[in-house]
Amino acid sequence: MMAREAKTKKEEKVIETEEEKEQKEEKTSSSRKKIKPKLSKEIKELLEKRRERYEKQPDFKRGEWFRYKKLGTMWRRPRAVTNKQRKNLRYRPPKVRIGFGKPSAVRNYHPSGFVEVLIHNVKDLEKIDPKLHAARIGATVGTRKRRAIVEAADSRGIRVLNRGVL
Repeated sequence: MMAREAKTKKEEKVIETEEEKEQKEEKTSSSRKKIKPKLSKEIKELLEKRRERYEKQPDFKRGEWFRYKKLGTMWRRPRAVTNKQRKNLRYRPPKVRIGFGKPSAVRNYHPSGFVEVLIHNVKDLEKIDPKLHAARIGATVGTRKRRAIVEAADSRGIRVLNRGVL
């Protein structure tokens, strides 16, 4: 009899926590809308073209990535004189080349359409135009300062790209 009561109490706790999670999600989603950039028609078209080209682009892999596990797939330029990938042999993966480039007008744009600006403190937010720029908080910024930056950005209507769970 005690075991059944214990199970039901656990189930009640699980149900309560799920309800609490839903309430928290509702609060966060309703209080914060995703800010969108104001882009010209040309920039929108170029961003769409860039997205299409990314889909067609092959995965550039390091030479002989399949042979040695320690190498990994991350791209490294082949430099050796006898390297088959450098010689463009067909049975090797494609090399990174200038022809795979994207439109230069939208280079350094985030996929959302904003230009990224790296932020390390609240004072850096003054440089940002909320219509064109989005903030990316630096990796070395601690939690306390990160919270302050996010609050200041929300009050000014600036989008934070790596907001995280705060």
